[in-house]
Amino acid sequence: MTLRIVLAEDHALLRESLRTVFSLADDIEVAEAVDNGADALEAIRRERPDGAMVDIDMPRMSGLEVAEAVHAEGIPCALLVVTSYGKPGYLHRAMRAGVRGFVTKNISPDALIDAVRKVCAGGRHVDPEIAADALAVGETPLTDRELEVLRLSGAGLRPAEIGARLSLAEGTVRNYLSSTLTKLQVDNRVAAYRVAEEAGWL
Repeated sequence: MTLRIVLAEDHALLRESLRTVFSLADDIEVAEAVDNGADALEAIRRERPDGAMVDIDMPRMSGLEVAEAVHAEGIPCALLVVTSYGKPGYLHRAMRAGVRGFVTKNISPDALIDAVRKVCAGGRHVDPEIAADALAVGETPLTDRELEVLRLSGAGLRPAEIGARLSLAEGTVRNYLSSTLTKLQVDNRVAAYRVAEEAGWL
C-alpha cells in the first residue's frame, strides 16, 4: 500500500530535497508539496492524505497551527512536525494537537522515512532529546489568557492596546502581566517574553 503525504516546507531547496528523499521510498508518494501553512491545511483538506509532514516555522500559519486546525476538524491525517528548534513547549503543544511525530531537521533520510511510515501506521515517533527536555521543563505554568497577553505585549502593544484588542480592562491586562512575571520569576515583560519564547510556549 502506498502512503500519500502532504509536504509543507517554506524553504524551496529543502522542500525539493525532501521530495527527493521520499521518492526513494517505494511506498511513499508526495501528493502535494507547499510552501506555507495555509496552503498545507487546504492541501490536507483536499487530498485527505495518510499523513502530512509540516515545518513549524512557516508563513501564514505555523505547523503547530496547521496541526491544531486538522485536529479540531477531525481530519484523519497523521501529522509529523519537523523543526529546527527543539523547544520543549513546542512538543507539548504538538502533542495536545494530536501530532504523532516530532523530529528535528538533522534527522537522517532513512530515519525520516521510517518516522513517516510509523506515524501513518498509527504509531508515534518523537526525537528522544526533545522528549527528555520536554519532561524536564514541563508544561507552561501560564494560562492561555496570560500567554495571549504576553504574546501581544511582545509584539509591542501597550496594556491599553492589549485590553482593546482582547476586550479587557487595562487593569485586568496589567494583572495578567503581573501574574506572568511572578510565575516566570522575572522582573519585566521583555524577560518574560524571552523565557516563554525560548521554552516554546508562545
